Amino acid sequence: MANWTLEPGHTAAEFRVRHMMVTYVRGAFKNVHGTLTFDPANPRDSSVEVTIDAKGIWSGEPDRDAHLRNADFLDVEKYPKITFKGNQVELMGDHDYTVTGDLTVRGVTRQVTLNVTLLGQWETPWWEGGVDKGPKTRAGFVAETRINRQDFGVSWNAPLDKGGIVVGNIVDITIDAEAIREDS
Repeated sequence: MANWTLEPGHTAAEFRVRHMMVTYVRGAFKNVHGTLTFDPANPRDSSVEVTIDAKGIWSGEPDRDAHLRNADFLDVEKYPKITFKGNQVELMGDHDYTVTGDLTVRGVTRQVTLNVTLLGQWETPWWEGGVDKGPKTRAGFVAETRINRQDFGVSWNAPLDKGGIVVGNIVDITIDAEAIREDS
């Protein structure tokens, strides 16, 4: 089993949620760090730990981002990190898995299952200080899940006419991750 580190410059967690009953608002977190234990020949024994800096939420609108950071939503002063720790892996295909683990948002932990696809791995250059110190093995993954934000205490809302709400409860999450294998 090899140890891998997520490369924050090429890893992001993105989300989308319904807004005003008619469209989606999208956002992202770029300050994503983590480690995984993974061998593509034996993925069942894999595990992953990810930490996201909740303060880094970005939706493209500064006022909305400030609202998402406050106590109505993520309350980042009290809960600065979002974490996922998973080690229950099921094979769904040659490069497709489910990974079940604990997602913690706003201090609330719930079990969540990610649908994960291994996009591939490649030997690549590794530049440090202008010098290629590679090759390094990189692997790419995409993971998707859907959560109900109410389950994590993210419950602010406002009513609209005819039973509508400003912010939908279902949040679609996509994680694009690039991992670098640690040398033995």
